[in-house]
Amino acid sequence: MTEVILVNENDEAIGTMEKMQAHREGKLHRAFSVFIVNSEDKMLLQKRAAKKYHSPNLWTNACCSHPAPDENIFDAAKRRVKEELGMDVNVFENLFSFRYKTLLENDLIEHELDYVLWAKSDAIVKLNEDEVSDFIFLSKEEIKNKLAEKPEQFTVWFKLIFPKIENLF
Repeated sequence: MTEVILVNENDEAIGTMEKMQAHREGKLHRAFSVFIVNSEDKMLLQKRAAKKYHSPNLWTNACCSHPAPDENIFDAAKRRVKEELGMDVNVFENLFSFRYKTLLENDLIEHELDYVLWAKSDAIVKLNEDEVSDFIFLSKEEIKNKLAEKPEQFTVWFKLIFPKIENLF
């Protein structure tokens, strides 16, 4: 059973809850979104696996997840990037955090205090196909064009975050 850290408006931990229950009830919980750019200034995007419990088959940033109750954001990001993409990435910069709430398919509610993390890496990607079905490296302009042409192919959080960070690469 995977648990998430429930937080209040000030990001103070107030308990834990099973992940799916937190998403069914729309409880505010801690999360992170990792953005990885390579030495060619291209951003790594992943396509979420078809069997993901929400937002399947949508393009998004390199990795998104939740820290375990006993884990800090940076250790969780390193762990999940390794689990999903097979990449060893050690240095993350915390750009900012923000709160969002949105209704997803299957009557799930995404209500997260999301830490936006940034990393530079040229590590080789080795997909965990239970989590990720595809990946691609794209330039800022290519991402902007794809978002404008087919926004429905991207996750909600990616569409919220990308405009805030696009000038970083």
